[in-house]
Amino acid sequence: MTTTPATDELAAIEAAEARLHDAEPEAILEWVFRRYGTGVTLASAFGNTADAVLMDMVAKVAPGTEVFYLDTDFLFPETHEFIAKSREKYGDRIDLRMYKTDLTPEAQALKFGERLWEQHPDQCCEIRKVEPIHQALHGKRAWITGIRRDQSETRANAPAVTWDGKFGLAKANPLVTWDEKKSWAYIFANDVPYSPLHDRNYPTVGCTNCTRAVMPGEDQRAGRWSGTDKIECGLHLG
Repeated sequence: MTTTPATDELAAIEAAEARLHDAEPEAILEWVFRRYGTGVTLASAFGNTADAVLMDMVAKVAPGTEVFYLDTDFLFPETHEFIAKSREKYGDRIDLRMYKTDLTPEAQALKFGERLWEQHPDQCCEIRKVEPIHQALHGKRAWITGIRRDQSETRANAPAVTWDGKFGLAKANPLVTWDEKKSWAYIFANDVPYSPLHDRNYPTVGCTNCTRAVMPGEDQRAGRWSGTDKIECGLHLG
């Protein structure tokens, strides 16, 4: 169900988007924390350079902010390694929380059939990602994501800030104007932890069942749901 904000809230977001559409991350973060304060949460998939950069930025500008991730039960060992390194680096400067479905992989197989991600990938993402994120966002006023316009055609016109009618809160994309080069420059300059898989041609990392290395010349998201027409998990689609 799509939700509509109050008129004044929508007006404030539209005004901010007009001003911040091509702004630097610091300006976007300043706006979202000034307006929504402790009602802000950062979503991290621990699967791309944007996740790494934003966690470091948020730890600096708003210490103690909640950062959440979704454990789908199919995360790479390297993803868990990235999570552990982030806990070690940031400590109580971030409030790192995990959310997941109550449906175990075994129960999912019994209920919907083996290897659901191959037969019905959208349904698998709905169960293991979309449904748990409703719990993660419950009671929040705004969420921050690592969407960048360079990541895919579906994200090429992504706003800096918007109303997320799917989840019923504001949404900010501070790195929307950045690219991989800028993200890596920030990571190296600030000694930011990142996924070891990035060094093995995995520019974006999801579940083990639906992620492969990217070949030379391919789009950076070509390794996600390869061989299907699926391009998004559903979190960023209305």
